Amino acid sequence: MIQAVFFDLYETLITEWEDNKKKAAYSVEELGLDFEIYKKEWTARREMRMDGTFSTHQSVLEDILSSQGITADETVIKEIHTRRVQSKLAPFKDIDDEIVIVLKQLRMLNIKVGLISNCAPEEVHGWRTSRLADLFDDVVFSYRAGCAKPSPEIYHTACDNLGVHPSESLFVGDGGSDELWGASKVGMKAYQAAWYHNADIAGFPKLKRPEEILEIVRSSAISMNKQ
Repeated sequence: MIQAVFFDLYETLITEWEDNKKKAAYSVEELGLDFEIYKKEWTARREMRMDGTFSTHQSVLEDILSSQGITADETVIKEIHTRRVQSKLAPFKDIDDEIVIVLKQLRMLNIKVGLISNCAPEEVHGWRTSRLADLFDDVVFSYRAGCAKPSPEIYHTACDNLGVHPSESLFVGDGGSDELWGASKVGMKAYQAAWYHNADIAGFPKLKRPEEILEIVRSSAISMNKQ
């Protein structure tokens, strides 16, 4: 029987996109780097941003500049950091009512609700004051956990925190970072959240609406009662 449902955050519970463009964007022009070089260096540091190796966004920018032989200007770094934080607040301000309803109903069904998110600190500034925060029994942010999806460690940490076995759990995410594969590998039942992005990910059931999660949970309870 299902005891817990774990969710991804970005593009599952919240989305950065609206009408095929980012809800909020920010410029890094003042760094003085060609944007393609910046993008390459930023991407190369993704794993270290997610697992907390870089403790702050500012330290990532400083490291990128250092790798290009450029001395960081603290004022510029601070300004760009402020812009990034503001851009990452935007998705938390417009949360789909259906998602909130589903989370509340899961708790009414005595299902534990957890979050497993690959994120850096500045990407989740909006979590604490969002409509979502009080609806979760536990939250695992990768930068705090010191590991990121699809590492087995982060899923096991989330399950241990809620006192459930992976086989008793669902994981729902859009599929980025091979998260569905990682969840399945540790024994979770993994489902693709396709209400924001409908990518083709082979091997995992696709959910078109959040309320389908409730159907899965209820069906599991009915099957268990018949045994």
